[in-house]
Amino acid sequence: MKTPTVLLDGLAFSEGPRWHDEKLFFSDMQDAKVLTVDLDGRVETVAEVPALPSGLGWLPDGRLLVVSMEDRRLLRFDPDGPREVADLSSHATYHCNDMVVDSKGRAYIGNFGFDIHAEKIDFRKAEIVLVEPDGQVRTAASDLAFPNGTVITPDGRTLIVGESFGARLTAFDVAEDGSLSNRRVWAKLEKAVPDGICLDAEGAIWVASPISGAVLRVHEGGEVSERIPVTTQAIACMLGGPDRRTLFICTAEDTNPARCRANRKSRIETVRVDVPGAGFP
Repeated sequence: MKTPTVLLDGLAFSEGPRWHDEKLFFSDMQDAKVLTVDLDGRVETVAEVPALPSGLGWLPDGRLLVVSMEDRRLLRFDPDGPREVADLSSHATYHCNDMVVDSKGRAYIGNFGFDIHAEKIDFRKAEIVLVEPDGQVRTAASDLAFPNGTVITPDGRTLIVGESFGARLTAFDVAEDGSLSNRRVWAKLEKAVPDGICLDAEGAIWVASPISGAVLRVHEGGEVSERIPVTTQAIACMLGGPDRRTLFICTAEDTNPARCRANRKSRIETVRVDVPGAGFP
């Protein structure tokens, strides 16, 4: 069984890992920063997002997009500083979270739907919001049980999202204009909760499952062909490195915001896998 090694620790809550420009970009959500780390463990702060960063992506021209969670905005980081691309508050019913950006610069963004840290949870379904590069916003899909990690296949024709509170991966066809249709269950998960996900070149999806204490390699239909345990909770994952065979795993001891900020027990861990990454992100 493969065992991850720690690349970086002392983080508040790492999320949204993305391999780009030979570095891992990620959000330290509860520290309100976007950071990079290279394979030697060198760290750099690339952006500060006071309303808490989550999903990351890039436009075709290389400019960074960041989801600002609490104020439900999509930000673009230009050479002279951050700019608002879109206000998502009229479409997203609660804090925004993960995001995937396609080859045309269209951003698909999920949201919680409800306050998961409330003393009494009032569960509500949520949406995937589609933001065009020019800032136009529309709802791409609705009635989702906490849409979270999202991938797009290399041909751009299929989007797959993890529904955390539905314990499933859900697929959609992607039209030329970015619209989503033909909703279907891609994989039903047993005793697992999909958080961050990434796609490999054989069409399998690595799923970070906090309640499982592991990342799972899941195939369409639900077969799990590999399980890599972590010592705490697996929050998100990304295939990267020069050959895209390094699986980066964001882990955390806790998900409570105050305790995360106080204890700083989140990590970036790595493990080598056999099949390289593919598609988006």
